[in-house]
Amino acid sequence: MTVIELPDQQAAALKARAAAQGLTLEAWLRRLAEEEAFPPAPSFPPEAAARILELQKRVKPDPEGWTVHDYIDHDRP
Repeated sequence: MTVIELPDQQAAALKARAAAQGLTLEAWLRRLAEEEAFPPAPSFPPEAAARILELQKRVKPDPEGWTVHDYIDHDRP
């Protein structure tokens, strides 16, 4: 267990934030630490997704019918 010392005013503010979510300060900090340790995977903003789709429209199929995976696996033992 680790003990963190905070000024009383900061501790009270954090406790209030935890209580607003129906949690104890300890449970709230535990959840926060878990979220920070394993952040969710980033999602593409809509503009990036639209740009990817636009690029895909201009890409011509491989003349030999190979997929990206075929190229990756080519010459693998």
